Amino acid sequence: MNKTIEIAENGLHLHIDVTEQGDARLMHFGPEPYRPGTVSDKQAPGFRLLELQLTGEDRAEYHGRTHRATYPGLRMQYRSHSDARVGPGRKLEVTLADPETGLEAVSHFQFYDGIAVTRCWTTLTNKGASPLGVEYVSTFALTGLDKEGALDRDDKMSVSIPHSGWQSELQWRTYSLPELGLSHMTDRSSKRITCSNTGSWAAAEHIPMAVLDNFETNTQLFWQIEHNGSWHWEIIDQFDCLTLLVSGPTEHDNQWWRELAPGESFVSVPAAVGATRGGFDAAIGELTRYRRAIRRPNEDNRLLRVIFNDYMNCLWGQPTTEKLLPLIDAAADIGSEYFCIDAGWYADGDWWDGVGEWLPSKARFPEGIKFVLDYIRGKGMIPGLWLELEVMGINSPKLADADDGWFFMRHGKRVKDRSRYQLDYRNPAVVAHADEVIRRLVEDYGVGYIKMDYNINAGIGTETDADSFGDGLLQHNRAYLAWLDGIFARYPDLVIENCSSGGMRMDYAMLSRHSIQSTSDQEDYVKYAAIAAASPSALTPEQSAIWSYPLREGDDEEVVFNMVNAMLLRVHQSGHVAELSPRRRALVKEALDYYKTMRADIAAGLPFWPLGLPTQQDDWICFGIRADDRAYVAVWRLGGEAAEIALPLPWLAAEGGGGAGTSGAAGAVQVRARIAYPAAHEGSAAAWDAETGTLRVKLPRERTARLVELRVF
Repeated sequence: MNKTIEIAENGLHLHIDVTEQGDARLMHFGPEPYRPGTVSDKQAPGFRLLELQLTGEDRAEYHGRTHRATYPGLRMQYRSHSDARVGPGRKLEVTLADPETGLEAVSHFQFYDGIAVTRCWTTLTNKGASPLGVEYVSTFALTGLDKEGALDRDDKMSVSIPHSGWQSELQWRTYSLPELGLSHMTDRSSKRITCSNTGSWAAAEHIPMAVLDNFETNTQLFWQIEHNGSWHWEIIDQFDCLTLLVSGPTEHDNQWWRELAPGESFVSVPAAVGATRGGFDAAIGELTRYRRAIRRPNEDNRLLRVIFNDYMNCLWGQPTTEKLLPLIDAAADIGSEYFCIDAGWYADGDWWDGVGEWLPSKARFPEGIKFVLDYIRGKGMIPGLWLELEVMGINSPKLADADDGWFFMRHGKRVKDRSRYQLDYRNPAVVAHADEVIRRLVEDYGVGYIKMDYNINAGIGTETDADSFGDGLLQHNRAYLAWLDGIFARYPDLVIENCSSGGMRMDYAMLSRHSIQSTSDQEDYVKYAAIAAASPSALTPEQSAIWSYPLREGDDEEVVFNMVNAMLLRVHQSGHVAELSPRRRALVKEALDYYKTMRADIAAGLPFWPLGLPTQQDDWICFGIRADDRAYVAVWRLGGEAAEIALPLPWLAAEGGGGAGTSGAAGAVQVRARIAYPAAHEGSAAAWDAETGTLRVKLPRERTARLVELRVF
């Protein structure tokens, strides 16, 4: 049954061989065509399209904790495939079957026109006569990551991993394989490089993505797992090759196990996988295009309205009518377009463990909360409120209406975290409760913006109506997404910000629905710079909400630094703007006025990092947005002795010459650089150096920032 399935689509090349015995082997996935002969006959059996482990089945080879050499993964036989245009582009489906159990698996590869990314998932169907326990199924499996190039993988490969944590999000680090303990010493080992998340915060420790680089061939393989719960990926060695395995939750790593009855199906967690040439920026550029393609169409990501939220370095969850009215006036004066009242509006006093009923406090709002919301609307802004609708406080009055079926349960007890219970969105009563809260806010109060927070991690899952704790969590995760889809179908113009103690659920299961993501709860504006600059690696720039919170007491440079943090992303304005001096408030307004002239370029542009991805330890941080003949570069100087930095922009050097828009041969394309914000920037400067292809920026003071605009003409 020798057969070849070959796909060349959008700069991606996929090659599958089907052997005479019916084995389906994914021989190649990359930005260049497959070169026969790069895989030896001895290595080829390791290039399996699928890994699949059932309970009671054997494991072949020495595997340690890796998910290779699975059964019936090793038995699966090719049955058929289809190749057609479906929805956004070409779609390949390959059907495999296990002759012993009757289990059928379909590997899906959905391509997107013009984008070097494919979305992958696996569908399992039990076509046998007996129940089958699933311990592991791969969403994407690729062997031969290191097969291109002459160098050993220890000398040519690196993996970039986005570490994350509360108030310390998006800390990318790049490692060689030996630095992570996977030195090339044998044809296979028990070692794996792995990232895994267990629980309902998908980005609690890592963003669910990574980039693998072969710097000998200048090619990149990258992936993101699109799930709002538990997930897993690993890089292992087998058959003297590197293998990537991407999946949702597994039994060994995440306490997930699922039994399939005869006739029952299961769909794995999806993942996006792509390949490029040109480095990290090229990889993120393709992911940015893809993320825009899969995202729910919405006005918010086209208009990029400015949000004012009263929480950060401002009211800190203690809003009242008296405190809000002057703040609303000031927010309108500087040009805000949404005004969101954050936590605390529903409780007379301390509110943390009493959340769940979502009725406004009469003590905080004697005239009623609608009076304040109408006041916001009267100032030309869209009113918003904070919610945390997936939990119920342990002292919530709403508990009187609930029973154990509303909540996650483990070992017969309600799951409790940080004085909240986790609601189970598989329960129709929970969905009805959540529906009514949204209806009341939108239809009765006139709310157009909701900051949807989520401040607990529900852990491994729930035992209710589930085959395992992880199975209960996965079912809930999907039920919550279905509820969210229903809300957006009912209220298509409603903006719901995705927040989980900042960026703890920064994943594209959520962000394919939500138009905007809170990136961090970081309270120090200087530390926020690195988080802001790295954020377009994990989500589109127009979805990345960055706090800007000028302090009550500070100088002009503190205001400018705060504003530059947010100006190439989504402005999440806060701070006591009503109490700023006229000069400092004018700097805020200047930033927002300029933002409104170029925010359409943010929504269409692609990010780039002239100095590479930032770290909290850097003296200089920089990132930019490129759109047509324009580019915008945010530059921060945090420390160090150097007062000037040269930012290499090779793509711009290839397009244009000249110097600061004044020199260059007659008729040549030229580049003009200017500091666009702030307008008054004595002592700082920006100029294009055509000879070196660099943007030179001078910032004499530490803890200062500037926004530079470049134009090609």
